[in-house]
Amino acid sequence: MEDFLKGKEVWRIFRIISEFVDGFENLSNISPAVSIFGSARSKPDTHNYKLTVELAGQLAQKGYSIITGAGGGIMEAANKGAYEAGGKSIGLNIQLPFEQKANKYITTLLEFRYFFIRKVMFLKYSSAIVLIPGGFGTLDEFFETMTLIQTKRTTPVPVYAFGKKYWDGLFNWMSECLIPDKYIEEKDLGQCIITDSIDEIVDGISKAVKIKSNTNS
Repeated sequence: MEDFLKGKEVWRIFRIISEFVDGFENLSNISPAVSIFGSARSKPDTHNYKLTVELAGQLAQKGYSIITGAGGGIMEAANKGAYEAGGKSIGLNIQLPFEQKANKYITTLLEFRYFFIRKVMFLKYSSAIVLIPGGFGTLDEFFETMTLIQTKRTTPVPVYAFGKKYWDGLFNWMSECLIPDKYIEEKDLGQCIITDSIDEIVDGISKAVKIKSNTNS
């Protein structure tokens, strides 16, 4: 134990604590927020990028803060939509070997060395989750969210998977392979709604997550 504390591991503990404190201080007073996950590789001329800008803009206009992973692609699109609508545009950037660069549409930027702390911040401060098609990172965020809701380790929040063509295959596989063998229950899968409609997402979140009025009674 003494050797452990003398080594570099003790500095890792301090970095971890520092990242938690920084995250809590910067995010504790934000308005109800929606985290939007999706591919960093989606280009500005793609369908999903353009729809994400529109979606984030509509949510920001209703008073929701938008949280992303701070990078390019869908993350940039969501921050752009929030920024252009005059809303809070939050980016939780991760430090990677190839140095992910934060996009220019962020009003509040936090930097993280550790993925697990970044995930805590996403889920602790999100009142709703929207998943846009993406790769391993997006799928990881989807399964992390669903696992924590299923095990009651986080408060259930609205979860929307945008793009039926992309998500239907995965959900069909889970319905056919996981539910019959009771690895999950049908209600677990029902925690996430698949849709092609921005209006359905915005209306659903608006009904489930209320924005407190700043006016005095």
